[in-house]
Amino acid sequence: MNPLTNIKNIYFIGIGGIGMSALARYFNTQGVTVSGYDKTPTVLTADLEREGIQIHFDDNIEKIDKQATIVVYTPAVPADHSELNYCKNNGYNVVKRSDVLNWITENAFTIAIAGTHGKTTTTSMTAHILRHSEYGCNAFLGGIASNYDTNFWSHENNVVVVEADEYDRSFLKLAPNIAVVTAVDPDHLDIYGTPEEVLKAFGQFTDKIKSGGLLIQKMGTEFPVHHSGKTVHTYGFNMDNATYHTANLKVVDGAYHFDLVHNAGVLKNVVLNMGGLHNVENATAAIAIALRLGISDEKIINAVAAFKGVKRRFEYKLKTSNKVLIDDYAHHPEELNALISGVRSLYPNEKMTLVFQPHLYSRTQDQAKGFMEVLDKADQVILLPIYPARELPIPGVSSDMLLNGMQLTNKQVMSKDALMQWAATTNEKLIVMAGAGDIDVCINQVQEIFSKL
Repeated sequence: MNPLTNIKNIYFIGIGGIGMSALARYFNTQGVTVSGYDKTPTVLTADLEREGIQIHFDDNIEKIDKQATIVVYTPAVPADHSELNYCKNNGYNVVKRSDVLNWITENAFTIAIAGTHGKTTTTSMTAHILRHSEYGCNAFLGGIASNYDTNFWSHENNVVVVEADEYDRSFLKLAPNIAVVTAVDPDHLDIYGTPEEVLKAFGQFTDKIKSGGLLIQKMGTEFPVHHSGKTVHTYGFNMDNATYHTANLKVVDGAYHFDLVHNAGVLKNVVLNMGGLHNVENATAAIAIALRLGISDEKIINAVAAFKGVKRRFEYKLKTSNKVLIDDYAHHPEELNALISGVRSLYPNEKMTLVFQPHLYSRTQDQAKGFMEVLDKADQVILLPIYPARELPIPGVSSDMLLNGMQLTNKQVMSKDALMQWAATTNEKLIVMAGAGDIDVCINQVQEIFSKL
């Protein structure tokens, strides 16, 4: 029996998370009574409240919806959380977000996009192409699509586009018809332990592809793939051997123009109005899916040109003759490298200042060498203190540790207050701010300061 059919009330512990909020919005559109808890109010929780969802911000068992048929929690919630333990100990059906996605996707034509980076933008591009072309889909995104200002939308077509998250091995609950793997660089080693276990998990994810399905993987990604029962295609940026690849790339007025070559022909003069060469590659994967679904070349090209990006993914916060402020979620060395390369491709003659907030002590420790090498590629680096998220400090692991290991001369660690003082006086034109913590609050403050200069 489909577990979704009898849900009248649903309660979310950690409702403000990007993945959890998409599920909350889904159930809200289905007429289910939705409520939940989160640690702090955010723009996203305010949006949910405006949509009629009740949210509170204190860990209080008295405020749990006692009529809840299902209680959904995120792995980011600490094990000693009062509400979570009350629900577990009092007969509630307590499940993870990944379990609910399993229920939603198992009886749909599912397109699941995985990867240690690139998955949010690729998922959003794919869902946008399907929506803009009127093919139609139900979208569960890991970011806010700028075209629609949301991370979820529904459609009568029984097609689901979902971001397949490797954290906590959540993506192993999905059974896609089409799966994309964008990258398999070591990450979340607090969960997996070793890079080899990360690769093993991606192999297990592709084993979940339904019989007769399709795997589209970035060319060069190496992980265990069992080819039986599925077709395997590749994609890449300027990789002539890939099934789908770009050609004739040029930059025109800040946009990328390119051709997309595939087995059945060429899409001529695709225009992507989004910065970052890595996003050309992400667009290649999204276009590959659209071609597989039989969407016409004209509709694909029009949809890509209309794509406005994803908030906090190479997002222009300010773009004037005096200041360019770019915001990005990059929090892994490979993501930072792609971000810096993308900025250089658009602004080859400008000095770049990179403001970076490391995310998690464990990631900073595991990827320290990679961070140091990539940060050295900027002209000036400002590091904020590490954002701990769910972690306790690790002795000796800090932003100063990264700073001391860098070769770059123009570098410093700043507090958030000091950063605001710097922003009010700097003459630098090109500023890139990156990180997955609460740096987004700083970005908005810097944007406001720059707007008044």
